[in-house]
Amino acid sequence: MNNDMYDDNGPGRDLGRGRTEKRRNALDILKLANQLMELPPSRIPKLKLPEDIVDEIGRTRKITAHIARKRQIAFLAKQMRKHGDEAFVDARAALGEDRQRQREDAAFMHRLESQRERLMEDGDVALGELFDQHPELDRQHVRSLIRSARVEKEKAKPPHAYRELYQLLKDLATKGQDADDEPDQASDQDENRDD
Repeated sequence: MNNDMYDDNGPGRDLGRGRTEKRRNALDILKLANQLMELPPSRIPKLKLPEDIVDEIGRTRKITAHIARKRQIAFLAKQMRKHGDEAFVDARAALGEDRQRQREDAAFMHRLESQRERLMEDGDVALGELFDQHPELDRQHVRSLIRSARVEKEKAKPPHAYRELYQLLKDLATKGQDADDEPDQASDQDENRDD
């Protein structure tokens, strides 16, 4: 009886990746292809993709019918699989940085929104903290914005003062970030002078 069929090193044995792993990798490449299609065309050349993939992305962008586009994206993913994962390391890194930046922007926006809500609800306590952090603020203007925002909210009016208060907080936060960046640049210049 021939036991080659059960031999681990026999001719019928595939020592490569398993089917589940291949499927998972194929789905990862398909997801990457979809993400590449969502990017603006100006970003594609910056990602250091193979030339045939860049051309295929351009052809896929021209297709507008939903099913045809979906089929073409699947074809794009198939072409991408032929190049292997190494060809798309830069693209994955750039997309990861974009997602991280989006998360940071969303967190920044939520912090500003919660600060605005706190100013409207807590009143003088939150206002005192804001003025301690930013003594240059026009106290009367900020108090007026908060009062107007409360009235707008109570009477269900368009939130003009509410938005203006948010914009004020955003300007203060970005000004604070810019001020934090400047000393670093100044200290870098001082270090260069010492050399």
